[in-house]
Amino acid sequence: MLKIERTIIVEGNYDKIKLSNLVDAHIIATNGFRIFRDKAMKDMIKALCMKTGIIILTDSDRAGFAIRNHIKSFCHEGEILNLYIPDVKGKEKRKEEPSKEGLLGVEGMEDEVLIKLLSEADVKKEKKSEVSYYEFYSDGFAGGMGSAALREKFLKEVNLPKRLSAKEMLNVINRLFTPEEYRIIRERIKA
Repeated sequence: MLKIERTIIVEGNYDKIKLSNLVDAHIIATNGFRIFRDKAMKDMIKALCMKTGIIILTDSDRAGFAIRNHIKSFCHEGEILNLYIPDVKGKEKRKEEPSKEGLLGVEGMEDEVLIKLLSEADVKKEKKSEVSYYEFYSDGFAGGMGSAALREKFLKEVNLPKRLSAKEMLNVINRLFTPEEYRIIRERIKA
């Protein structure tokens, strides 16, 4: 079973059930257009977007894109990864009629298609150790006298934009480097 750290957002409960059998992840169903009027759900998705990042995996029809765009409209911070299922004509097994646009949704996709889509995406397959904010702060990169100059020196050393805030810099460090690599660079610039 594929382990995914980001929260996956789908349209309905049948989509959620389908993915639950394929991946080890936190999955939220928007219950269709309920997301447009459910403030608590929006707040939860915003928080998850900032904390774990989210993957939006809605159907490839007009409704799916409307939901996807709505989520993107209120999640301004954090990470959003958009995954798109292919346009496949057909109908879900549980339905008597195909959807309005005649396309299969997430619940109707072949398992192999979904697994390939999720495994090829930029997802964390296992939790890796990270540099904590406490360590970053203790090392002088945040909140203290000269922290901006020290950050700039570090960013120049690793060829990253010098205008990153402390929070953005720590996020990038944890994506690009192991804690050990961070510490080696830290020692090199402080020498």
